[in-house]
Amino acid sequence: MTIKYDKNGLVPAIIQDASTKQVLMLGYMNEEAYHKTIDSKLVTFFSRSKQRLWTKGEESGNVLHLVDVKNDCDNDTLLVRVNPEGPTCHTGTDTCWSEENRSQFGFFSELERIIDQRVASKDTDNSYVARLFSKGINKVAQKVGEEAVETVIEAMDTNDELFIYESADLLFHYLMLLKAKGFSLKDIENELKSRHK
Repeated sequence: MTIKYDKNGLVPAIIQDASTKQVLMLGYMNEEAYHKTIDSKLVTFFSRSKQRLWTKGEESGNVLHLVDVKNDCDNDTLLVRVNPEGPTCHTGTDTCWSEENRSQFGFFSELERIIDQRVASKDTDNSYVARLFSKGINKVAQKVGEEAVETVIEAMDTNDELFIYESADLLFHYLMLLKAKGFSLKDIENELKSRHK
């Protein structure tokens, strides 16, 4: 890999969680830090303040296990994908921007949070989610079954709009069933990953 180091012999290294795609921190590598990272599989930087190599987690134990390194289009910035062990920031937060490093599933993650909030509100007068949850897990599971049947029926028809509509209903109610059972999309992701190995 060709890397264009700056006049100080450094290249910025953006650290990203390989699973969640969350940006965890920014560090700098010189050529020696880059090679040590590749060889040890633990992310190592050149500390500009200490003027020495520094392996992330050498004191805290919160190391960054290397997954892979990519160069940008100009060869002057690295994207380093990692599996973090513990919080990344020295302040104890997941990221250096005080953000949680949680699995991101786009709008599905937002929908999980909304379901959590509506269940917690117990506002059965104004929330369909709270109302369905108040009837117990059997009712939630029954609704998933109903939506699955409706999705299958629409799959065998030619109306794509109705198929998408029923598929959305199925996924929405399935997210509620996961919540009712104490699980989330992350648990499903972990199960599928374990099968992929």
